[in-house]
Amino acid sequence: MTITIADVAAAAGVSKTTVSRVLNGKDDLDAQTADRVRRVIAELGYVPSARAVGLARGRTRIVGMLVPSLTWPWMGEVLQGAVDAMEAAGYGLLLFTVNRGEDSMRQFAQQVSARAFDGLLVVEPDGQTGYIAELYAGGLPVVLIDDRAARRPMFPSVGTTNRSGARSAGEHLIALGRHRPLVITGKVTFGCTRERVAGFADAYAQAGLPIDPALVFEGDFSYRCGREAVLRSAGTGFDAVFAHNDLSATGAMQAVVESGRTVPGDVAVVGFDDLPLAAHAQPPLSTVRQPLREMGDAAARLLLAHFAGAPLPANPVTIPTTFVTRESTTGR
Repeated sequence: MTITIADVAAAAGVSKTTVSRVLNGKDDLDAQTADRVRRVIAELGYVPSARAVGLARGRTRIVGMLVPSLTWPWMGEVLQGAVDAMEAAGYGLLLFTVNRGEDSMRQFAQQVSARAFDGLLVVEPDGQTGYIAELYAGGLPVVLIDDRAARRPMFPSVGTTNRSGARSAGEHLIALGRHRPLVITGKVTFGCTRERVAGFADAYAQAGLPIDPALVFEGDFSYRCGREAVLRSAGTGFDAVFAHNDLSATGAMQAVVESGRTVPGDVAVVGFDDLPLAAHAQPPLSTVRQPLREMGDAAARLLLAHFAGAPLPANPVTIPTTFVTRESTTGR
């Protein structure tokens, strides 16, 4: 039978409010009464609800996290970084997705209204920037991960160096003598896509090698779009592929091989993210490494520091990308 706070109060001959004050460490009770309540708690084996104690103290020790979908290839790495930091600090993570559109957002809004969490980590779902900004302006601590906005974000954020990462991919291919790259982008509505397009073009422009617009294919970060881009570009003489994520890069590699060409002999291929699949692709994929787990960890630590009294940063926190060379470009 579950022991309740009412059972403790009755056994100790005090009110439920008094029991609650003992549980929350209030020092305005006489020592004898407090000791009696503690003895009864121990004798009955009463375990208070962590949520109830948290609410009584004005905090839940839970952080919300709102993401577009758990099917995004890199989402698990970001989540793991955030979860590790939160659990180490004794916090739980309450996860929300927007897979069901407005129904999902209504459920999320209900939890916001109920003050179910102390702060919010966000991988920004499309069309929700204004709502999240309202929550932040209303006092909810918010940190955005992987800012996709073209303008400066309206609340604290953790991101990476998309433009310089893409530039490093271009410089690598140019050094290998690859002058005619096929570029497979992500959705152009994403800020990260525009930054990667610009950074890659910077490298080629600096080398006096403008990119052929006919070889820029707008994709959607999927394996399928990587394959389609290669198949549609047959006969154009491209000697390299720069795909905006590893999944579309592996699709492109497969299509290159199926067309009778070799990787990297005929076509060098570079991705972006450095997901686990990159190292296990055939051949292993050269790629721009996004610090995904570190980004989740950094965002979580910003909230934890804020709970301890530190202000959230006014400027975005940026963790740099690194280039990882593998056999899809070097052959060794």
